[in-house]
Amino acid sequence: MRGYQVKVKAEIGRKESDFISEIKTDILVDGKVCDCDAVVTCQVGDPVPLQVKLTNWSKHSVGPFALTMMPYQDYQNGVHNYDLQDAITFVGSNTFYIDTVKPTKDSVYFGALLFLYTGDFYLNIKFHEDNCSRELPLSWLCLPSVHIRATEPVAPARL
Repeated sequence: MRGYQVKVKAEIGRKESDFISEIKTDILVDGKVCDCDAVVTCQVGDPVPLQVKLTNWSKHSVGPFALTMMPYQDYQNGVHNYDLQDAITFVGSNTFYIDTVKPTKDSVYFGALLFLYTGDFYLNIKFHEDNCSRELPLSWLCLPSVHIRATEPVAPARL
């Protein structure tokens, strides 16, 4: 399974450690592994399964995290439209809370998207440490956006 490897600074308690933790993320849309260069095509009106898997390959536990997904349209002129409540809906929540992930273990988010209109959409996936006892501001880590094209359902051929 192909995924993104990202490096994030891990924090233990209130003291920032000096080690770098490796977290591998795998993103699947409609059962297909997503690559930042690929476009996933789906049909309007059909729920599209979404899976985000975080695997901790470090020697230390990491987390807790909050994983947030935000759909948007890119107008290709520097403007992103995040006001899509009439075009896309989540089956479940667009935020998933991940408890501490132990070394060599993973945590998986399962959800679904429902596209109500045709178009090219992008899914911004980001996560941050969800530790309310922190004294420092939250640090966000954004994964490459996933490109999803919603098309009209194909009508069955009549004989």
